[in-house]
Amino acid sequence: MQQRPVVAVTRRLPDAVMEVLARRFTLRTPAVDDAPLTPGVLGGLLRDCDAVLCTVTDAIGRETIEAGPVRTRILANFGAGINHIDVGAARGAGIAVTNTPDQLTEATADLTMALMLMTLRRLGEGERMLRAGQWAGWRPTDFLGHDLHGRTLGLVGFGRIGQAVARRAALGFGMRVVAVGRHGSPSAALPEYVAAARTLDEMLGDVEVVSLHVPASPDTWHLFNRERLARMRPGAWLINTARGSLVEEGALADAVATGHLAGAGLDVFEAEPQVHPRLLDLSGVVLLPHMGSATVAARQAMGMRAVANLEAFFGGRPLLDPVVVP
Repeated sequence: MQQRPVVAVTRRLPDAVMEVLARRFTLRTPAVDDAPLTPGVLGGLLRDCDAVLCTVTDAIGRETIEAGPVRTRILANFGAGINHIDVGAARGAGIAVTNTPDQLTEATADLTMALMLMTLRRLGEGERMLRAGQWAGWRPTDFLGHDLHGRTLGLVGFGRIGQAVARRAALGFGMRVVAVGRHGSPSAALPEYVAAARTLDEMLGDVEVVSLHVPASPDTWHLFNRERLARMRPGAWLINTARGSLVEEGALADAVATGHLAGAGLDVFEAEPQVHPRLLDLSGVVLLPHMGSATVAARQAMGMRAVANLEAFFGGRPLLDPVVVP
C-alpha cells in the first residue's frame, strides 16, 4: 500500500481545512501556535516532510533551504505574497512553490475601504474615547473628519486587489480613481471609471488618498520613502494593506507628525508583529494587526486552495497556482 505524503502545517488553519488535510495526508502540526517557527524548526520540516504548508510568518530563505538534505518537494503557501520564501533557492533545490492568489481578493479590498473610512472619519479615535469613558455627549464640533465620497484615490498597483478596490471606490463611493503600476502605467486594461497615470510621482501630487497594492520585492522596498512621501499632496492619506516593507515607517511617522500628511491606515508592518513605536503615538494613524484576509470564508478558501495545490502535485497533475521566478 502506497504511503500517504507527509505534510507539515506551520500554523493551525481553519478547522475545515485541517480536517481535509488529516484525511488526505499524514499530517504534522506545530507543537505551539503562538509564535512563528524558527529557521531551525523550518529546516527540520524541510528535511523530514514531503511538503510544507507555510504562511507569511515563515521565513524560508536560502540558508534554511540549503542547510542540509531536503525531502520536501513542494511549499504550498497559505496566502498570495511569497516574499518570505526564497523562490529561486527553492527551485534550485527542486522544490515547487505555490500560493493562493484569488481567494483573498474581495476580503482585502473590503478591509482597504474600511481603513479609508476609519482613517478619514477618525473612527478609531472615537471608539477609544468612548471605551475610555471620556465621551461627554454629542457636540457639533467633536471628531470632525473628512468625507470619503468624491475624493480622488490613487492606486499603486492594479492587480486583483487594486481592481477590486477601484470598483468599490468608484461605483460605491463616487471617488475619482487613478491607477499606476510599480513601473508606470498599469498593464491591466482599465475600466472606464479608472484613469491611468504615466508615473507614480506624477500621480502623487494629484490624489488625496493613496492605497498600496504591489507585492514586496527588492524594487518595491521602501517604495514610499521619505522623498516619495514628501511628494504626496499636503493633507493626503496613505493606506497600506499590501506589505509593510513598501513604507519607510519612520519617515511616515514624521510626515504625519509634522502635518504634511493628514493620516495613514496600516494593516501591515515592516517588522511584524512589532510596530514602529512612533506610529503608536499618532492619533491620525489607524493600525490593524494584518487582518486583510481575516474572514471565515477567505481563510477557509485559502486553505482549501493550498490543499488543492498539494493534491495536484502529489497526483502528478499541473499545479493550480505555481509561483515562478525569471
